Amino acid sequence: MTVLEVIFWLCAALVVWTQLGYALALAALARLLPRRERRGPAPGALPVFSLIVAAHDEQAVIEAKVANALELDYPRELLEVIVACDGCTDRTAEKARAAGADLVLELPRGGKIRAQDAAVERARGELVAFSDANAIWQRDAARKLAAAFADPRVGYACGQVCFVQAVPGRGGGNQEGVYWRYELALRGLESRLSSITAGNGAIYATRRDAYIVVDPVMGHDLSLPFNIVKRGMRAVYVPEALANEKMVPTIEGEFARKRRMMSHTWPILLRGGMLSPRGYPPGYAAMIVSHRLLRYATPILHAVALAANVALLALTSGATQDLYIATLAVQLLVLLAAGLAGAVPLRALLIARYYVLTTASPAAGLWDWLRHGTDASWEAAEGTR
Repeated sequence: MTVLEVIFWLCAALVVWTQLGYALALAALARLLPRRERRGPAPGALPVFSLIVAAHDEQAVIEAKVANALELDYPRELLEVIVACDGCTDRTAEKARAAGADLVLELPRGGKIRAQDAAVERARGELVAFSDANAIWQRDAARKLAAAFADPRVGYACGQVCFVQAVPGRGGGNQEGVYWRYELALRGLESRLSSITAGNGAIYATRRDAYIVVDPVMGHDLSLPFNIVKRGMRAVYVPEALANEKMVPTIEGEFARKRRMMSHTWPILLRGGMLSPRGYPPGYAAMIVSHRLLRYATPILHAVALAANVALLALTSGATQDLYIATLAVQLLVLLAAGLAGAVPLRALLIARYYVLTTASPAAGLWDWLRHGTDASWEAAEGTR
């Protein structure tokens, strides 16, 4: 086998591993290994729970969000609702107070992370929980999330966010729901075997004394779980703690959202400590490599595999060349299906387009970060409010 063939098959194998093989391996391990003991909360031992909503110009949804928080099935004397307004120029603060928020902070624009930091400093809860302004929690979500911390080994817990179409029946070709169900299945297996490698911004919590102040361009979704693990605690997934959030209505909007997210992800990978193995248990290190590093490297792996495949057609003959014609055909068919999806909105074609665009988003995010850095501030994705 030539060096070029090794490069092609290695890249192809790594793509298959991170996209499919890793999930199958986790499922097999989950069947073979005993389930971790899940400790329930002691009767009457609910902690004070501070729910923090960082908001920038969210006057359209903040009243509903605060009302949702106050309707949670959690003792009112143990529940604190904080809205941290990040440089709001509209009536977000006024509406949050009118809706009954316990504390409303009016802060200069510093980005979501710094708004959350300021709220944690003022929070009185043993647990500090976080949510997006447009995320609606189910009534028992706070209790379900808090129950995870009955286990003293747990330092971080995230719930399950369910994406709903902004306009029922009009998904605009965005297949995020398909991907997200797969991602949540992986998250459940990771949590069962060790700790999760990423969370979500709609519903998560940490112990107040385990909260970590990170660089403002490094979002909590990715930076908190692995840092919690490095400090000797577990980061777990609590699927019973449910929240709903509107999905970006179009695949183009989803690509833009993921591109922006990836411009925040690369700083975490390259200078935020994720690449350092120090503090990782061996199994968790393998999860980080398989689910995070290889996933974000997928556009590079695809590009190298495609280039190597084209070169191999000129360097091989006979049955070997036929094999590389077949592998090239598979790659080109995926690209063709993605291109046709705009004109022929079949589900298989839409999934192909989703895969191609979201696979490209890490490369686009890396380009943005290298070219002009990453802004700590954020804007709501179009169509999600």
